Amino acid sequence: MSLADLAVPLVRRLPPEAAHTATVKGLKTGFGLPQIDPAQWETEVTLPKSGLTLPNPIGLAAGFDKNAEVIKPLMRFGFGFVECGTVTPNPQPGNPKPRLFRLNQDRAVINRMGFNNQGLDRFTRRLKIAFKANLPGRIGANVGANKTSTDFIADYEVGISTVLPFCDYLTINVSSPNTPGLRDLQAKSALQELLTRCGQVLQRAEAKPVFLKIAPDLDDAQIADILETVRTEGHWLAGLIISNTTTDRPASLTSTNAQEAGGLSGAPLMAKSTRLLGIFASELRGAFDLIGCGGVFSGQDAYTKIRNGAHAVQLYSALTFHGPGLIAKINRDLAACLKADGFSSVSEAVGTGLNLPA
Repeated sequence: MSLADLAVPLVRRLPPEAAHTATVKGLKTGFGLPQIDPAQWETEVTLPKSGLTLPNPIGLAAGFDKNAEVIKPLMRFGFGFVECGTVTPNPQPGNPKPRLFRLNQDRAVINRMGFNNQGLDRFTRRLKIAFKANLPGRIGANVGANKTSTDFIADYEVGISTVLPFCDYLTINVSSPNTPGLRDLQAKSALQELLTRCGQVLQRAEAKPVFLKIAPDLDDAQIADILETVRTEGHWLAGLIISNTTTDRPASLTSTNAQEAGGLSGAPLMAKSTRLLGIFASELRGAFDLIGCGGVFSGQDAYTKIRNGAHAVQLYSALTFHGPGLIAKINRDLAACLKADGFSSVSEAVGTGLNLPA
C-alpha cells in the first residue's frame, strides 16, 4: 500500500471538492507514489479500428485531471490510459459551489461541476510536456464547449485543432448534463452538423483516434438516431465512450445527497451504462471501438464491460472510495477473470457476453 492509499481516509474527511483539490496538489509533489508499470499486467490490447495500443485496458475517465496537471503521477498507479479534461476554449469557473457530493452508502458521486477549467492555453502547454515525456500509458484529451458560447460546435473545432497534436487520442464530450443545451448535440440534426464540421477540421489535422462520449439517458429513438448518424457522418470516428453520468435517480439510492442536481456516477450507473454499451456493441458489430465507462469498481466489473462489447474501460468514482491502489487490484483481477474463462487476451473476450445473431 502506497502513502497515497494511506491518505485516502484523511482526504475523505474533507468536503468532496476540497478533497479533490488536495489530491491533485498531493499528486503534483510525487511524494509516496508507487512505481507501477501499466504494462506489467500482461493485458495489453490494441483497439481494432483506431489501432490504439494500450498497455492495459483500464483507463482514468475525464473529470479528475481537468487541467492536465498530473498525468505522469496518475500513470504511476498503473492506468493503461489517462484522459484529461474536459477542457473548453476559454477558462470558466463552472457552476456555483457546492457542486460535488459523495453518496457514501451508494458508492456513488453526484457532480454539477459545469466544465470548470483553466482553458485551452494552459491545458495544452501541460499536455505537450506530458506527451513528449514518453510515458508508459496513452494520453487522451477530452474537449467541450464554454457555457456562454453562441456556437458550441465552433468550440469543439477549436479544441480539436489545438490539442490533437499533443495526445494519443481525443474525446468529443457532448454528454455532460451540467452545461445547459450541451446534450442537445446528440439529437440527429445537431449531431450530423457536429460530425460534419469536426470531420472537416480533422481532414486538415494530424491523424489521431477520436471518440464521441455519449449520455446513458437515451431512449430507443435517440439510440437509433445516434447509430444512424455515426454510421453515415462519423466514418472518421474511432469509436464511442459509453457513457457519461446519468440524471436518473434510482429508487435504490439511500444517501442523504441522493436528490442533488447533477450527474450521478459510481456503482448505481454500472447496470445502465453496461446495458447501453451492449446495445451499441450489438448494433455496430465491431465497426467502431467502444470504451465502457460507468460503475467500474472491480476486475469483474471491467470484465463484464469487456464481455458486453468494450475494448477498454474507464473509471473515476471508484477512486473516491478505494484509492489509487484499486487500479493494480482491478488489473490483477481482470487478468484472473480472463484466465479462468480460457481467454489468452482481452481482445478474445470482447463481446462474448452478447447474444449476437449469426
